[in-house]
Amino acid sequence: MDHERICKKVMELDPKIRFVGMINEKGRLIGGGMRNGLKSLEDSKDDEMLYMELVLRAKMRREFDKVLGPVQFAMSYREKVIIMSFPLKDNVLLLSTEKGVNISEIPFQVLKIVSHH
Repeated sequence: MDHERICKKVMELDPKIRFVGMINEKGRLIGGGMRNGLKSLEDSKDDEMLYMELVLRAKMRREFDKVLGPVQFAMSYREKVIIMSFPLKDNVLLLSTEKGVNISEIPFQVLKIVSHH
């Protein structure tokens, strides 16, 4: 799986997307990053905590896969940003967007991109 290519394609979906990153099972960023010209809202130490928490949550959600089916994506609608995570085989694709992005379209466009890789 070409992490950089996937992240680039997702970033190109909408100019309101701030960040697209591929996070491995250890909570490390292994591809992608912030949109050029934008600054992260949290510092890099907080980034690591966010990534580790995200991976842990994705693993915990797998407990219900047999009953409910696997998670395709999860979304947090926050005061400053919208965060979406897409569990893949061994990694999690994470993206953050400005408010006002079309939340009924973007996640399904992302699913199309990741399903083709």
